[in-house]
Amino acid sequence: QLQASGGGLVQVGGSLRLSCADPTATFNSYATAWFRQAPGKQREFVSAITWGGEHTHYADSSKGRFTISRDRSKNMVYLQMNDLRPEDTAVYYCVPGLGNPEDIQLLRNYNWGQGTLVTVSS
Repeated sequence: QLQASGGGLVQVGGSLRLSCADPTATFNSYATAWFRQAPGKQREFVSAITWGGEHTHYADSSKGRFTISRDRSKNMVYLQMNDLRPEDTAVYYCVPGLGNPEDIQLLRNYNWGQGTLVTVSS
């Protein structure tokens, strides 16, 4: 299971860097995606990156403000979030997937875990 961390409380306009760890390297060769779910709302796609890190994709809501990256030597994926807004408040999850970031295919029966909570205060 991938482990998301780095969430917290930040003011509007602030920054956070989320981390996604794969401590057992179980998902080597998989793409990785970030999703988020705000209270009372459906889960939504944020960003994704290929295993090699050469291709990325962003939701319109995160484009220009968020940057996804991968450090294969550490089995880590990061989501740098800048210029945070109250509507970015959500629990953020990192999950493995297959295919292109633009059309990432999630794994059936994958346990998403608890995610990491990001709260942006105005």
